[in-house]
Amino acid sequence: MKSKNSFCLQYIYSIIAVIFIFITNINSQDIGKNFRIHPSGSTQTEVFITTHPSNPSIIFASANTIVFQPTYFVSEGVYVSTNAGSTWFGSDTCNGANINFHGGDPGIAIDKDGRFILTRIARSPLQGLYSHYSDNLGVSWSVQYAITTDFLERAAVTTDGDPSSPYYGRTYSTWVKFSPPFPVFTTYTSNGAENWATPLQVNNPSQRCAGGEIAVVNGGKLYTCWAGVEPTSPFAEKYVGFAFSEDGGDTWTVDENVFETQGIRGTLPQKQNIRVDGLPRMEVDNTGGQRDGWIYIVTTQKNLTPAGTDPDIILNRSTDGGLTWSSGIRVNQDALNNGKIQYFPAVHIDDFGGVNIIFYDDRNTASDSAGVFLARSVDGGNSWTEYEISDHNFKPAAVGGLGQGYQGDNIGITSSGNILWPVWMDNSSGIYQVWTVPIDITTLDVKETFNIPDEFKLYQNYPNPFNPATTLTFDINHSSFVSFKVYDVLGNEISNLINEYKGPGEYEVQFNASSLPSGIYFYRLNAGTYSKTRKMALIK
Repeated sequence: MKSKNSFCLQYIYSIIAVIFIFITNINSQDIGKNFRIHPSGSTQTEVFITTHPSNPSIIFASANTIVFQPTYFVSEGVYVSTNAGSTWFGSDTCNGANINFHGGDPGIAIDKDGRFILTRIARSPLQGLYSHYSDNLGVSWSVQYAITTDFLERAAVTTDGDPSSPYYGRTYSTWVKFSPPFPVFTTYTSNGAENWATPLQVNNPSQRCAGGEIAVVNGGKLYTCWAGVEPTSPFAEKYVGFAFSEDGGDTWTVDENVFETQGIRGTLPQKQNIRVDGLPRMEVDNTGGQRDGWIYIVTTQKNLTPAGTDPDIILNRSTDGGLTWSSGIRVNQDALNNGKIQYFPAVHIDDFGGVNIIFYDDRNTASDSAGVFLARSVDGGNSWTEYEISDHNFKPAAVGGLGQGYQGDNIGITSSGNILWPVWMDNSSGIYQVWTVPIDITTLDVKETFNIPDEFKLYQNYPNPFNPATTLTFDINHSSFVSFKVYDVLGNEISNLINEYKGPGEYEVQFNASSLPSGIYFYRLNAGTYSKTRKMALIK
């Protein structure tokens, strides 16, 4: 039996640990070991990733790839997994002719038939936007198709994977034309990028646009957004424009300014003068859940509330199809105006409606370095839990010969079932390479609060009955080894939610049964000598 003094010491240590977690505001979840999805001698930047719309085992990632010696060569990486991210294969070269004029800046999608589609810009003496497609998981690619010969930077790509949509199978692209008045253009293909519709100008802005994102919601409604920028260098972002189409991109309803921003376009002297921006990234909830159809746009801002005097990640959302927008929500939860820098966010809505945003962050390292963080919200952005997902930091530096301060401008994130797959570029190996780490969201959705309960207690789940998700809550009043599992009516273990040592506190676990049939299930808590089982009903 433990002495009274040892129990008191254990209690004090638990309180100290809780206080430390509260102060740092970072969840101590063990994310896992980072790895490169395609280690090579090519520089890899501008990272994007997507999942097959109906087969989550197939994941497709791409990046700018550059070789400097013996001759300068630019292409687009093709990195593929057919087993939900367990293993990867691919190449640093999209081999679609004419490979001598590839210019990088990939946009990627997998359409309803499993066809890989890749757009890219051209290299001098050509210019414009070109596309390729692959029917063998990126091993070989079609010859190039010229979508436009206008001068542009990068095009965003998305596909309509909803069988109920009248435009099911269309793949869309959007970009900003780099000539006055710098408008947004869109186009689409209905035959897997064998050809594309004539590009359509979406807006006629009074102030130049930059960036360009595109998303499609269940039912086929289409959204695009962009940044309106100040008229002089460095062309910092001042507002976000938004447009929607209800006829498959043939006509658009435009609002040039749906909310104000104060972007960070320019360089970061703390980080070897790398070039950064605050361009919007957009994602739509297509889960069919309680926030189905919500639109989320993330930017990097400073000096505009709720952002502080240093760069912060800001979310704005719309719950009515883009007609109205929320005030800004600060995503990173470190102290305001603390001199720490967050930049280059990417946003993804997982199959369960969780909002997942990754970004570079230097709060846990020197100002000349950076790590990678995940902020996750399970309530539509009202509250956030943060995790440092990189297991090492790196020192950003410009890639020589690619323009002032260039280190790539985008990172990405997708999911396959319960697993998030973030991708980012980091030069810790000596050159920029694509890094990732699998993140199991069923373990992230364990929420801990730090009141010390009076007793052990297992509460009834809510809602109950449920479909497909429910919240399981329990209290423990002193440190114990906790086993928390779900069983079917035959006593078969369905899910092992927790199997580790836990300090005293109140705990919430999100249980998602989207893959299970309707029926009665049991959840059982074992903590120290305490044991309790409760019943819940899944009704689909």
